[in-house]
Amino acid sequence: MELLDIPDVAGELGDRFRAAGHGLYLVGGSVRDALLRRGSTDLDFTTDARPEQILEIVAGWADTTWDTGIEFGTVGLRRGDDTLEITTFRADQYDGRSRNPVVRFGDTLEGDLVRRDFTVNAMAVEVHSVPGERRFVDPYGGLAALAVGVLDTPATPEESFADDPLRMLRAARFVSQLGFTPADRVTAAMTAMAGELTRITRERVQAEFTKLLMGAHPRRGLELLVDTGLAEHVVPEVPAMRLAIDEHMQHKDVYTHSLVVMEQAIDQEEDGPDLVLRLAALLHDVGKPPTRRKEPDGRVSFHHHEVVGAKMVRKRLRELRYPKHVVDEVAQLVYLHLRFHGYGKGEWTDSAVRRYVTDAGPLLERLHKLVRSDCTTRNRRRAAALQRSYDSLENRIAELRTQEQLDAIRPDLDGNAIMTLLDIPPGPLVGRAYKHLLSVRMERGPLAPEDAERELRSWAAEHL
Repeated sequence: MELLDIPDVAGELGDRFRAAGHGLYLVGGSVRDALLRRGSTDLDFTTDARPEQILEIVAGWADTTWDTGIEFGTVGLRRGDDTLEITTFRADQYDGRSRNPVVRFGDTLEGDLVRRDFTVNAMAVEVHSVPGERRFVDPYGGLAALAVGVLDTPATPEESFADDPLRMLRAARFVSQLGFTPADRVTAAMTAMAGELTRITRERVQAEFTKLLMGAHPRRGLELLVDTGLAEHVVPEVPAMRLAIDEHMQHKDVYTHSLVVMEQAIDQEEDGPDLVLRLAALLHDVGKPPTRRKEPDGRVSFHHHEVVGAKMVRKRLRELRYPKHVVDEVAQLVYLHLRFHGYGKGEWTDSAVRRYVTDAGPLLERLHKLVRSDCTTRNRRRAAALQRSYDSLENRIAELRTQEQLDAIRPDLDGNAIMTLLDIPPGPLVGRAYKHLLSVRMERGPLAPEDAERELRSWAAEHL
């Protein structure tokens, strides 16, 4: 009985290597995911053949080959719809200052596997088209670790993380994605070596952090980052929230509250993981520690923490090299997340509701989810009252949207009409008139054409 299924394309390729006197092995995450019955489009192979021999073996069989990674022993190829990577056995050495190895090719599969990040990724299976003769290679106990969900390293974790500190973030990412538990020695090494993460570029750190956030168990991954001190080198604002008691006095700290909010936001996702929503939920209260004040009555306040927090979020996400649209959207959600609490018992005017929708723009549905998730009080009566208030606000929004197409609020006169009525050329003055009419539209709702013209002429009499 076969331990795992081997794709036909891998069997064909393995036969070519076998005929040439070389072995070909499916390796790493490809094997791990196959054993977990997780769908994976990645097919990674290792072989004793050198790069120039690999190119000779696949010549005439591969539709396309590329050698951009050949200095690291990797040849890429495409066969039909399949994309494959084949890497010569490696026995690299690292300088301890960067994560760039001094590439040295190895001679044994076991020597190649020991340099991999974790035992669950250090398994290999020989590929060719003869099922009964395929060899499963697991010298470091990866299958046993996979069975119990333990994350350990083939070599000592100190050696592994010294070679590539990014592996510490990968450990937290696998905790989030796969629900693994790191071995005690792995956690100890991550804690002792957290500072080594500074050797890694911000782009690579961000990529791993994003994968962690998008995993099935992001809270577990984040808690590992915080507990080991790695978070101080990725998002220091998150562990800093452990110092602040929230204003409801219902949580030990704002950090725990934020993790709960993130989990509640995830429960509201409808079309798969939403990076912007998850970041906003995690970071919505990062402005609390610097705005924490003890009031005369003994309560703790965090006045304007949404404003401070939005600035902090923008700075941190830029530093992590997130795309501009992610930075802007997360910062705007953080800035707006408290706006609802001014709604009170529903006494907002229509103009206030319009401004709420207009300021949220395309983020409105995410804002709904974030605000609802931000209710973590254990007081059931208070929680129910907050949800009823937000239901009321959403109903108001729906009614206004039906009445006046709230999603596309525009002044009652466009720029061309303004220039015609005032007999002025394009320029800043048109923009100022446009903003005035937009403000009037927000406050009073739609105007009849003659009323809009009257408002414009009244404004022009004072400003022209």
